[in-house]
Amino acid sequence: MPFQKEPEHQHGSVPQVGIVLVNLGTPDEPTPEAVRRYLKEFLSDPRVVEIPRAIWWIILNLFILPFRSKKSAKKYEQVWTAEGSPLRVHTQKQAMLLRGLLGERGHTGVKVVMAMRYGTPSLRKVLNQLKAERCERIVVLPAYPQYSGTTTASIFDAVFSHYAQVRSIPELRLVRNYHDHEGYIDALCENILQHWAVNGRGEKLLMSFHGIPERNFAFGDPYHCECYKTGRLVAAKLGLSAEQYLVTFQSRFGRGEWLQPYTAATVAKLARDGLKRLDVVCPGFVGDCLETLEEINMEVRHDFTSNGGQEFHYIPCLNESPLWIRALADIAEQQLLGWPTRLTPAQQEVRTADYDTGRQHAEKIGF
Repeated sequence: MPFQKEPEHQHGSVPQVGIVLVNLGTPDEPTPEAVRRYLKEFLSDPRVVEIPRAIWWIILNLFILPFRSKKSAKKYEQVWTAEGSPLRVHTQKQAMLLRGLLGERGHTGVKVVMAMRYGTPSLRKVLNQLKAERCERIVVLPAYPQYSGTTTASIFDAVFSHYAQVRSIPELRLVRNYHDHEGYIDALCENILQHWAVNGRGEKLLMSFHGIPERNFAFGDPYHCECYKTGRLVAAKLGLSAEQYLVTFQSRFGRGEWLQPYTAATVAKLARDGLKRLDVVCPGFVGDCLETLEEINMEVRHDFTSNGGQEFHYIPCLNESPLWIRALADIAEQQLLGWPTRLTPAQQEVRTADYDTGRQHAEKIGF
């Protein structure tokens, strides 16, 4: 495979620094066709489904995609907003706010962009964009606090695969996890406390994380342990006893065993056992998306109320919480150590002019 053509080298130029905030991905539209394209890319990743490729190709293309695409499209329709997919909207805003806060802290020479592992904007396209803008130092910041081979490692695979076709590879720093980062834990707790201050407090707090196959855990994936550590740290900071909170796992796919306890089954049992009010938060998702807005706030809510529960309170994700953006900036700054991230006055003038031009264009198109 031929290597990509590089931009013309400029002698004496100061290397630019870029941060890529990478989330999982989302369909471009809540339609069966768009959902099918997205699911095909997502479920074709061997990190996501560890089944022999030939067997999985038959299952995916003949059984899953023809039926799941239409069903999932209806779910996306229920959470789609005027701005588009909630996941994309929140990730865009987080990247914009992160850039602004880093600028306030003096890192005016840092470009912050967002990318999706599956769908658009693709990680490959964004990395090419940063190369065109002469970024020779790049931080890859996954929007996954807890590491898993199914998520974070897949992002790293995509980064390495992309640069396998590039002649001049930038200096790279990859954020592996931040499940126990003090700023992240503080942001989660503040988010929960704010909800309690307005809505009161339930009998139990249930922390629901996305699941992974039990086989992955047995083979050494640390995700299970990192989820539980996040849960313990949040509970400790909130002063909760072991009886006052639960850690569960959602989004099971297929018939195999996944990490347990399962969120839906646990919620239904709590209601049958007489629990009247339940608060649910999803610490592993830093932005609201299909899995939180539809699966938890609609489907799991129904599991609770249909089994005798009375009050189900979903606590939104961190989204654009100021404490969360500060935590993101802290995590990013740790990676920026030793890199020149402050512009000279002349460079700042050019950057400001570029920003003003972009802002004017965004206003013309109604952004």
